Amino acid sequence: KKPAGSEPAAPPAAAAPKRGKAAAAAAAARGAALGFPAAALAGATRYDEPLARHTTFRIGGPARIHFSPSSAEGVAEAVDWAKRTGAPWLVLGLGSNVLIRDGGFPGLVIKIGKGLDTLTEKGPVWKAGAGLPTPLLARRSADVGFAGVQRLVGVPGTVGGGVFMNAGAHGQDFASVLVSATLLTPEGEVVERARKAIPFTYRRSGLEGHVVLGCAVRLEEEEPAGVKADLAEVLKRRRAGTPFDQPCCGSVFQNPADTTAGRFIDRCGLKGRRIGGAVISELHANYIVNRGNATAEDVLKLVDIARTAVFKEFGIELELEVKVIGEPK
Repeated sequence: KKPAGSEPAAPPAAAAPKRGKAAAAAAAARGAALGFPAAALAGATRYDEPLARHTTFRIGGPARIHFSPSSAEGVAEAVDWAKRTGAPWLVLGLGSNVLIRDGGFPGLVIKIGKGLDTLTEKGPVWKAGAGLPTPLLARRSADVGFAGVQRLVGVPGTVGGGVFMNAGAHGQDFASVLVSATLLTPEGEVVERARKAIPFTYRRSGLEGHVVLGCAVRLEEEEPAGVKADLAEVLKRRRAGTPFDQPCCGSVFQNPADTTAGRFIDRCGLKGRRIGGAVISELHANYIVNRGNATAEDVLKLVDIARTAVFKEFGIELELEVKVIGEPK
């Protein structure tokens, strides 16, 4: 068996300063003026919420409206409001694989987590809500001897995000095990879509405009000890070779064919290069870490430095894997 992914227990959340009652009331008043039907929706709403609290990079300006739905209906109703009013909207899970810019997001951020994080199994078919952390799916299935996603234990995102971007690690990905996905379509319908109807490619699902609400995956039953050992080996390798316990987004660049982006960046001598609070990791050059006070602009400057150096030295144009979202400050 090939070894697998790893489990960055998401880096500890930055201690965000508490807002005073007056500031919170002012934010709520600004939000109410937008007409968001918070009282009618199942879930929690905050206004001018710092997105640094909700990303694994611990970077990001405020969301005008931040909504955490507790049901699929809440997701559908929030998206419907955004479309009817023309408000920009964005779905987040654990906030990995994204860099939110310092000016934040000018519309509605829907954070899918609690309430949409169920997990059930019937034989080899496991059903997971979109808000379930992928490492939890990997561990729970490995514990009882089901293989197929144990190598995703280091993917620091949710199942919904994993399906949407076809997340993978060490020879495993969601496309390989998916039976079907529960989706909110651009037309506002909730549908069950079979794997064969989803045009998966490397780190893409082709589901732009859809919201993943859950999925079913088919796993292979094996000896629990073997599956758990495979998971443990992946985790060991991850801890040794990546900054899994530091604030980061995961891989910054997509890997070119037959090699890795990190290898090229390393050969350019860029490990340890720092701009402000952002540093190209000394452990793995395809990771940029937040040393405590990094801004999105710090990260983007390092991205430009790495891209320029690799193109100049090797003629290779690195493509971003991280999604850059929001407005500059």
